[in-house]
Amino acid sequence: MTRMKIWITSDHHFFHGNIIKYCDRPFSNWEEMNNKMIELWNNKVSKNDLVIHLGDFSFGDKNKIVSVRNKLNGTIILVRGSHDWKIDSSMGFIIVEGRLLIHNLILTHEPLEKESIPEGFVNIHGHIHHRDSFNGINLSVEKTNFEPVELNSILKTK
Repeated sequence: MTRMKIWITSDHHFFHGNIIKYCDRPFSNWEEMNNKMIELWNNKVSKNDLVIHLGDFSFGDKNKIVSVRNKLNGTIILVRGSHDWKIDSSMGFIIVEGRLLIHNLILTHEPLEKESIPEGFVNIHGHIHHRDSFNGINLSVEKTNFEPVELNSILKTK
């Protein structure tokens, strides 16, 4: 029996064709983008793993969101982002509003201001896509080759 792993990721924006142009993503259309990101997710995440998604999971109607969710391995905790207002727990997500604390990590959608991060803590976030974080670690998919990052690898560096 393999042990459960915990993964973190952010800002997939499934079905959002314009995000390809806005963030210079290497895809020709949202279908290609969705398929590649699902493949990369499932290559890392097993069915028994936990994924903490730091928001902006998907655009589109509820049926589209559920269709992608059903293709992804793992249990997903969604730290609700600015585009996740259509997503609820009936769609296969555990919803968290605001922030989630794990060890000395503060997981949020948007980056926190430096004065909002207690000494000894690290802010893990998304939202800023391809830009570098000033006060934490940006795990938007553009910064992680569109793959989730294992929590243990973050803990080892902090």
